Amino acid sequence: MTTSPAPTIQFDVESIRKEFPILHQKVNGHQLVYFDNAATSQKPLAVINSLIDYYTGYNANIHRGIHTLAEKATKAYEATREASMKFINAKHVEEIIFITRGVTEAINLVSHSYGRTFIGEGDEIIVSELEHHSNIVPWQMVCEQKGAKLKVIPILDNGELDFNAFKKLLNPKTKLVVVNHASNALGTINPVKDMARLAHDAGALILVDGAQAAAHLPIDVQQLDCDFYCISSHKMYGPTGAGILYGKKELLEKMPPFFGGGEMIKEVTFEKTTYNDLPYKFEAGTPNIADVVALKPAIDFIQSLGKATIAAHEHELLTYATSQLDSLKGIRLVGTAAQKVSIVSFVVEGIHHFDIGQMLDSRGIAVRTGHHCAQPLMDRLGIEGTVRASFAVYNTKQEIDKLVEGLDRVINFMK
Repeated sequence: MTTSPAPTIQFDVESIRKEFPILHQKVNGHQLVYFDNAATSQKPLAVINSLIDYYTGYNANIHRGIHTLAEKATKAYEATREASMKFINAKHVEEIIFITRGVTEAINLVSHSYGRTFIGEGDEIIVSELEHHSNIVPWQMVCEQKGAKLKVIPILDNGELDFNAFKKLLNPKTKLVVVNHASNALGTINPVKDMARLAHDAGALILVDGAQAAAHLPIDVQQLDCDFYCISSHKMYGPTGAGILYGKKELLEKMPPFFGGGEMIKEVTFEKTTYNDLPYKFEAGTPNIADVVALKPAIDFIQSLGKATIAAHEHELLTYATSQLDSLKGIRLVGTAAQKVSIVSFVVEGIHHFDIGQMLDSRGIAVRTGHHCAQPLMDRLGIEGTVRASFAVYNTKQEIDKLVEGLDRVINFMK
């Protein structure tokens, strides 16, 4: 397998691990090895303390209150919006929409608001074979309702998108391209900047699912020139139940609201309602205040280490894990793209992935098994599922050694 070059780095991973209380426990009598970061990452003390501080110090509803607690909560909530804008280099703070269920809700917001308004009969939406179900099903629903067609970018055997096939799919009927920045199942990094350029040349928009990218890759939405970008807090060291939808201001202004209720209105009468300005037009009701507030220290944590430092450490882990796993008899790596985030997916000859996951768990090693909400991808690869180990900034080579030792025991036991 070929991986992108990265400098050897020295940084104190043990100090970083001290910031994550959950890592310091035993599971089934063994020290926890947590390799399920693509599903959700663990939370540093700064994030945990932020939640405690909110609920014990200034729990109040935001925006409309004039008392001290409400003003403090509002200030903290909007500080996260400002930090989020800088984190992805959005042009305007009102381009940051907070949602409550991560990327899934962000995609559904766009599919309902933009898709059902601007996609028509005979139009085409392009997705890729690498997509998570949450970036397939909403677009199938739009196509069924509007009479549009869903076109699929195939992948090559190594897990990379067939870029030539993508170029051939683009045509005047294409209205939207939807693709992940990095695959949750294989780790493949997609060339979204080039895809955005080609989509725009064809007169289409592009939505990028950034769930697996936000904690690992530099994100500059202006440089990528994507029209929508979606992020989940809980995959980037933040709390569950919060996320970000970025959309270009001129697009968001044209789109109708997704939810109706309080906050997203200016004036309400029984005859007519006028909607609020961005971003509040898309933020009906009381939001998940605490988890949005606690997203800021997660962003600050990533920024304090630096994406380049994180990427270099995780690249070392990925390279080491790839080499070690590849040396084990009976293991076949699935997804060997040249550019990957820190995910290794594999199958073991003669042993079901679910059994491997259970036996590793008995030794305190947490991995993910199954189709990873990417059944069409598994069908393309001719497999039912994989074992997936996904790494974060707090993981170590010593933990990878434990994974390899555990797999070796499983393979020998099942012979």
